[in-house]
Amino acid sequence: MDADELKAKIKKLNSQAVQAKMDLHDLSEDLPTGWEKIMDVAQRCHDAHAALTEARKQAAALA
Repeated sequence: MDADELKAKIKKLNSQAVQAKMDLHDLSEDLPTGWEKIMDVAQRCHDAHAALTEARKQAAALA
């Protein structure tokens, strides 16, 4: 993966991570309604941020 592809991937992952964070935030504001979704939304948020962190590490290694 070249630097431009990695930059595009990071931009996409960042967008997904921000959306996941907002979904988790919105869910927390609506509690106790939707409490059944906490683990699913939290896992999606965790995975999105983990992928973003890994991509950023790859970008730093290329620099």
